[in-house]
Amino acid sequence: MGLIAIRRADLVGPACAVLGILGFSFKAILIKLAYAWASIDALTLLTLRMLYSAPFFAVMAWWAARDRNAAPATGRDWMALLWLGFIGYYLASLLDFIGLQYVTAALERLVLFLYPTMVVLLSVNLFRQRVGGRTALALAISYAGILLVFAHDLRFTGDAHALWFGGAMVFAGAFCYALYLVGAGPIIARLGSLRFIAWAMLVSSVFVVVQFALTRPLTALDVPASIHWLTLVMAVFSTVLPTFLVAEAIKRIGANRTSLVGSLGPVFTIWLGWWILGEPVHWIQLAGAALVLSGVTLVTMKPVPA
Repeated sequence: MGLIAIRRADLVGPACAVLGILGFSFKAILIKLAYAWASIDALTLLTLRMLYSAPFFAVMAWWAARDRNAAPATGRDWMALLWLGFIGYYLASLLDFIGLQYVTAALERLVLFLYPTMVVLLSVNLFRQRVGGRTALALAISYAGILLVFAHDLRFTGDAHALWFGGAMVFAGAFCYALYLVGAGPIIARLGSLRFIAWAMLVSSVFVVVQFALTRPLTALDVPASIHWLTLVMAVFSTVLPTFLVAEAIKRIGANRTSLVGSLGPVFTIWLGWWILGEPVHWIQLAGAALVLSGVTLVTMKPVPA
């Protein structure tokens, strides 16, 4: 019985990682469904998502504040939270939502999945880190895969300009998220992941609501009930729960193994896009996805010491 219990405990970390990645992967499907079901713009859809998820993150922030051993947040910490909430969860999300109006869910997930390679490139430029042969090969493989998928989609799309624009928006969103990751490490170490994520998401919610209030009438939120249900599902199962699950996976099996499980994300999205949205899947797309996954895995895996 003891051995069975240990084995079950060993499975909790990987299970949290898989379920968390599946939840994040499902977000693009829900966004595409919302665009198909109603005439709604990216900002209004993002505002609904933030309004539904903000109460959960407020509870998370309250729960994290109960830890008496936690370091108090300084003025510098709050400035960092404002910047990281703006760049990582507000701007990156908005660009991603805009891009999904023009590209498939599968292509969006593949482009987003390039963010570890962008973190490497940013580290090279900001911290003067060297690019080894392994990393250079990984970058070449990843971007060759994206170019292959783009070339395929350009052949069959009716609007090449829309594809390039949508791809550029998603790529810019991935770059913003990479900037967020580069700057988030020190403050996460100081405040803890739970408190940091809660406050960063609440900060981003404020930015989204302020932009909506300045650019849209309140009646824009009067959308069909089906869109409200979609955004509620998006908030709970593709925002809040995956955040908890991935954080728990990192605690149990480490960030490196969790990131490797994250390679399943594009696979999940391609399958869900085919199954739910009816997006076509071609062997060229699968080959491009395999290249992207291989390159990103090569970047994120730590070399085994001799």
